[in-house]
Amino acid sequence: MTFDPKTKKYPFPEDTSSHYIIVKKNNGAVFDKNYPYIDNSSSFRRKQKLIRALLYLIGFPVARIRMGLRIKGRNNLKKHREVLKNGVISCCNHVHFWDFISIMDAIKPFKPYHLSWATNVRGENASLIRLVGGIPIPEDDIKATMSMMSAVKQLLNNNGWLHIYSEGSMWEYYQPIRPFKAGTAAIACMVNKPLLPMAFSYRKPGFVRRVIFHQIALLTLNIGEPIYCNQSLPLNEQKIDLTIRCHNEVCKLAGINPEDNLYEPVYNNSRRKDYY
Repeated sequence: MTFDPKTKKYPFPEDTSSHYIIVKKNNGAVFDKNYPYIDNSSSFRRKQKLIRALLYLIGFPVARIRMGLRIKGRNNLKKHREVLKNGVISCCNHVHFWDFISIMDAIKPFKPYHLSWATNVRGENASLIRLVGGIPIPEDDIKATMSMMSAVKQLLNNNGWLHIYSEGSMWEYYQPIRPFKAGTAAIACMVNKPLLPMAFSYRKPGFVRRVIFHQIALLTLNIGEPIYCNQSLPLNEQKIDLTIRCHNEVCKLAGINPEDNLYEPVYNNSRRKDYY
């Protein structure tokens, strides 16, 4: 399914990594070097288990119905299970408020964490974001960033699963794959873990969803196969090479030809004014 996102109601900004969602609440949380980016306290773990149980019972079925979700490529999870259970970073386009819930559903029984916009982790859904694995990305604080990165490295070295939205922000129902930041690939190369590309693509909704519920599109989550850092390249080139290859794979999974100039596989260039 194709549609022109510019004709829709969403106020997409010119900066392709910018946020247009308005977060109404600020709980004042400070994400400094002492913040528990991955909270291993017993009380938090108990709450996390409860939330995951509720997701299995209620959240996942509701998300599937709400998004019209279909999942393709789960056989790749089984095929590469031995690799994935040793730690992996997944990456996909960010196109819906509930798309991480859908990813959790698709890859269960794996229990992923994900890097999250700090403003969201201070907002009205802060507690839920944290309990489903949200790790806030510190802003303008080098020591805090180092602390967050240390927690992420420990997670991956302990065979954990980290999900990153390399586009940098959520643009609801946006179709092109926006430029990727190179940080995702940099982490993968740093800890020598594979990247698992995924992509949300769109299907045309039926009469009821389109006319009564005004639903723009139904979503399909497409799961690819792991790709790896090319360690024969110089260190700085490794992350660029992996970023471009991951972007290409996400494009293909979304049904987009990565050779098309409109969907040029750019990286760390999120401020292109001519991207549309």
